[in-house]
Amino acid sequence: MVAVGPYLGEPHTKSMGDGLLELRLKGAEGIARVFYCTRVGRRIVMLYSFLKKTNRTPPRELETALNRMKEVKHGHA
Repeated sequence: MVAVGPYLGEPHTKSMGDGLLELRLKGAEGIARVFYCTRVGRRIVMLYSFLKKTNRTPPRELETALNRMKEVKHGHA
């Protein structure tokens, strides 16, 4: 991400809408997801991460990331 920016493209990243992006990671512990957004000056802000247990992203996890992104973009974080 440092070399090419926050938009790596699928299958590494996916846009979740409204400026929220999802980083898709696989490791020995399983499948992990990190929600992030970008700010002015090419700053990348990691908002929320979790280990994925199902095929779909749980709505609660997505809602948490969206709420944190709103806080960051409105200067409350």
